[in-house]
Amino acid sequence: MSDMLKLVCGAETAGTRIDKYISDNIAELTRSAIQGLISEELVRVDGKSVSKNYKIRGGETIEVEIPEPEPMDAVPEDIPLDIVFEDSDLLVVNKVKGMVVHPAHGNYTGTLVNALLHHCGDSLSGINGVIRPGIVHRIDKDTSGLLIVAKNDAAHLHLAQQIKEHSFTREYEAVACGYFKEPEGTVDAPIGRHKTDRKKMCVTNENSRNAVTHYIVIKQYGGYAHVRLRLETGRTHQIRVHLSYIGHPVLGDGVYGKPFKGIEGQCLHARKIGFIHPSTGEYMEFTSDLPEYFVSVLNKLEKM
Repeated sequence: MSDMLKLVCGAETAGTRIDKYISDNIAELTRSAIQGLISEELVRVDGKSVSKNYKIRGGETIEVEIPEPEPMDAVPEDIPLDIVFEDSDLLVVNKVKGMVVHPAHGNYTGTLVNALLHHCGDSLSGINGVIRPGIVHRIDKDTSGLLIVAKNDAAHLHLAQQIKEHSFTREYEAVACGYFKEPEGTVDAPIGRHKTDRKKMCVTNENSRNAVTHYIVIKQYGGYAHVRLRLETGRTHQIRVHLSYIGHPVLGDGVYGKPFKGIEGQCLHARKIGFIHPSTGEYMEFTSDLPEYFVSVLNKLEKM
C-alpha cells in the first residue's frame, strides 16, 4: 500500500519550483526522486498532476504519493553487524571501515543493506526505495562509525525531519593534515557536484546547497591534527570537502587529499549520534570507540 504525504503551500512560497519545495519539506526525498514521482503523476496539486517545472502560486495543497517499494534487487546476506541499539522502530549500527552502505554500480553484494535484509527481513522502511531500505542517512565506504536505520516509514519520516531541522546530533573524529592556526572554527561553504568529475563534490555557488561544519582540534601533532567535527548539515562528502577546502584534507583521503601509506581511505570515524526517539520522544545518544586503525594512526603520530 502506498503512502500519501500532504503539504499546504504558504503565500511566501510563490514562485518556487515544485520539486525544490517538496525537497525542502520532505527531507528523505531527493530532487531526482521527486522528479521521478512527478513524471509518474504521483505528485498532484489541488488534485491535478503537474510538470516538474511547475512553479507554486501559494495556497495550493500538494499530495505526494510514495508507491509501495518494488521487489528488492539486493539479496539478504549473512554478514555480521555490530548493532549498538535495536527496537521495533530503529537500529543503531556501528559500520566497519570498507563496507558500502547500499548496493550501487560495482557493489551489489557485501553492503550494509545486504546485511540488514538478512537481520531484519521485511522490517525496514521503504521510503528510500528498493536499494536503500531503512537508510535514513549514510556514511562513506571508508568512513567507520555510527549510523541509524529505520524499521518503518513513520520512524524514517520522524528521523529525517530531525536531520532537516539540524536537531540530529552527528559528531565525527578525523586525523587531518596540516597545522591548525585556530583551535576551533566553522566552515560555512556551499557544496555541489564537481563540474568535470561527477563523482566528486566541491565548494561552489552553482547548483549547490548550504553546508556547515564545526570543528575543534583535540590535539596537534606537528603537521597533523586529531580533530572533532560536528555536522550542522549533511551533504555528500561534507567533512572531506570542507576540510580539503580550508587546506586540511583528511589523512588518507585519496579523492580530496592524498593517500596515506598504511591505511585504506580516509581516517574518519562517525563517533557520536543523538536523536529523539520517534515513538517515545526520549533523547538518545550513542558513542562509538575509535576503531583499531584510527588508534594505530594516533599512536604513530605520537611517536613522530
